[in-house]
Amino acid sequence: MRMPGTIGIVGFDSAWTDNPKAPGAVCSIRIDRCGSASLIVPSLAGFDTALTFVREQQALVDLCLVALDQPTIVPNYDGMRPVDRVAASVISWLGGGVQPANRSKMGMFDDTAPIWSFKQALGAAEDPEQVRRSARGLFLIEVFPALALPSLNPDFFGRLKAPRYNPQRRKTFKISDWDAVVAAIRAYAAHAEIYGVNLWLDSLLTNERPSKSDQDKLDALICGLVGYHWLMRDRHDSIMVGDTSSGYMVAPATPEVRARILAAGEERSVPVT
Repeated sequence: MRMPGTIGIVGFDSAWTDNPKAPGAVCSIRIDRCGSASLIVPSLAGFDTALTFVREQQALVDLCLVALDQPTIVPNYDGMRPVDRVAASVISWLGGGVQPANRSKMGMFDDTAPIWSFKQALGAAEDPEQVRRSARGLFLIEVFPALALPSLNPDFFGRLKAPRYNPQRRKTFKISDWDAVVAAIRAYAAHAEIYGVNLWLDSLLTNERPSKSDQDKLDALICGLVGYHWLMRDRHDSIMVGDTSSGYMVAPATPEVRARILAAGEERSVPVT
């Protein structure tokens, strides 16, 4: 049982590079001492803006968790991290793809990539298990919305069932999938009683032609919900793939999703807890 205290969970979809013309997005779920949760709505943000946002949220709470949609530990120069191989196996079965993370990707993971200066300036502890036991401090975890969605909506779990909700990919984008992702987020937030999510989603749906920026904001919210799930729900409701040496991901996991990920991890000798 988590001790009373104020909590801020920042969801950050970084877009991996620091391109001012294609920023990511950031949001926060703030929880008061009584357990009441509310949304600070998503807004577009690059790394510097996100860092300022985190600092603002951190100043208002006892415990701050940043759930980042970008690989945070990348020791390999080429190829894929072990955790990426597991995720790729599951996501490809669902009908999606995983971009490999390695240090040869200039602007993303080379020595001067913005993710490393962001992490250094942030100064957060990267210990997914420890943050669940902590009442104070600043923590960082890596999350992956595509791996979370099959647990948020069972209709997304199955061969080639991944939702096609990226408006930038015009040939594959489906407005019905976009609506389904929004509905899944709405249902989760309603069950968790996170105030403000439905109102923001209603404003998002007024746009009949969603943009990539809309998706970035939606993914930032998914990141925040994954962080919420990891921190506030029972440990067995989530899964951690990989480790903090070679790279990892945290995600919610229904029994069906857990079984698929466990099998992929065992086949590739990657720890799954």
